[in-house]
Amino acid sequence: DNHGTAPLTLSSELPYQSTIKRKVRKKKKNGVITANIAGTKYEIVRVVIQEMGFVKTRDEDETANLIWSDCAVQQEKIAELRNYQRINHFPGMGEICRKDFLARNMTKMIKNQPQEYSFIPRTWIFPAEYTQFQNYVKELKKKRRQKTFIVKPANGAMGHGISLIRNGEKLQAQDHLIVQEYLDKPFLMEGYKFDLRVYILVTSCDPLKVFLYHDGLVRMGTEKYHPPSDSNLSQLYMHLTNYSVNKHNEHFERDETEDKGSKRSIKWFTEFLETNNLDVSKFWSDISELVVKTLIVAEPHVLHAYRMCRPGQAPGSDSVCFEVLGFDILLDRKLKPWLLEINRAPSFGTDQKIDYDVKKGVLLNALKLLNIRTSDKRKNLAQQKAEAQKRLYGQGTVKKLLPGSSDWEKQRHTLERRKQELKERLAQVRKQISKEEHENRHMGNYRRIYPPDDKTLLEKYESLLATAFQTFLAGRAASLQREMNNPLKRMKEEDILDLLEQCEIDDEKLMGKCTRQRGPK
Repeated sequence: DNHGTAPLTLSSELPYQSTIKRKVRKKKKNGVITANIAGTKYEIVRVVIQEMGFVKTRDEDETANLIWSDCAVQQEKIAELRNYQRINHFPGMGEICRKDFLARNMTKMIKNQPQEYSFIPRTWIFPAEYTQFQNYVKELKKKRRQKTFIVKPANGAMGHGISLIRNGEKLQAQDHLIVQEYLDKPFLMEGYKFDLRVYILVTSCDPLKVFLYHDGLVRMGTEKYHPPSDSNLSQLYMHLTNYSVNKHNEHFERDETEDKGSKRSIKWFTEFLETNNLDVSKFWSDISELVVKTLIVAEPHVLHAYRMCRPGQAPGSDSVCFEVLGFDILLDRKLKPWLLEINRAPSFGTDQKIDYDVKKGVLLNALKLLNIRTSDKRKNLAQQKAEAQKRLYGQGTVKKLLPGSSDWEKQRHTLERRKQELKERLAQVRKQISKEEHENRHMGNYRRIYPPDDKTLLEKYESLLATAFQTFLAGRAASLQREMNNPLKRMKEEDILDLLEQCEIDDEKLMGKCTRQRGPK
């Protein structure tokens, strides 16, 4: 699978022919990025790997720069990776990708921030919340109101086992189910209900970095929509928008153009909104906010799990994990987005041209954003060597204070530690700046939605993150909590340089040297 220049062909009389050939091959080997794609069944992944110029490795090769797996990977696998490697799943992401875990975590967050988390239909997890559900149904009856509920298996996928009910009292307590209020006033297109598959790329959890792909799929029901009634509850082609359900309907339209058929592109949909004088930028910002708030709920779990897998990895160093998530979102008739579920193994099947076009863009742009370089492996090994040397000779670390040290020694020691902390943070900030510059140049069709450019929005998200850490890691992971609250985390490069300069001045004072006056910056 080596895609590159053909080997030199030289006439056989030349005595040095073989050495030249060997040299050419050796040079090629040093300059390639390798990808292990044994874990995928999708052809489009192979196509994209080839287009990126990556070289496919043998199935058993564990040393590839990129490892792609369709399903979630074991934490041990992530723990064993070298720093130069990349794998397409985070540990802990199941906390929002399993229907029951998502419901449980969202319920906790809704208790703390009800006004910010109003984009999830009311949900009950059976059997644990069976009684609460029955009480709710009784309350509705008293008010003479009837609601429809959608019932899903707790860990199901692809529309299997989903049904609609209007008589909640009939439900049994013993099954492991998710019961949700059915959104019965959806935004309709040509009379059909539809949902959106939005693609999200998370490139790092330490710090959190999230990108939204500015296209995706619109998946339509295949029977015209009527509000749920006792007579049409079983018509799943009308009520469900899952492609895996609707593709079996004889009315499913496989159209090769993006503005017809039962599957269309979000790009087409935003043009449809524009034509109808509906606000496209509000549509994207509402979706971005829903996605970021959902990932804020996942972040404490993911960061904690990631740190457990990668102990000793310096904060802010390159993430070995990234993930492409598929968010399923329903719009109600006021165009408000509602979160249905999140897939950590979204399908990259390409049954139709529209799948091919959208999914190829999602993957190609994601790999470009990751910035995997041929030099990563070499630099990583050199860095490991340097760190081992440092540990061996005790360089770069502040010496321990001996018992009985004088006040002067204690002050100097505190200053040294402060300086070291500032220098480490400065290096992290500079690394982040250069990463961002690369991202800005190679974003393609992605947009960075966390951290956002808007300062007010960032402050709101950071306060929600703090709430999430308190909610999900209360009493655990104390060092993580401390780190989150460290004021250095929010500082810009120039602020850190100012503090470092102040440290130098304080140090000189302590050493009894004449103090430099701080000049204007």
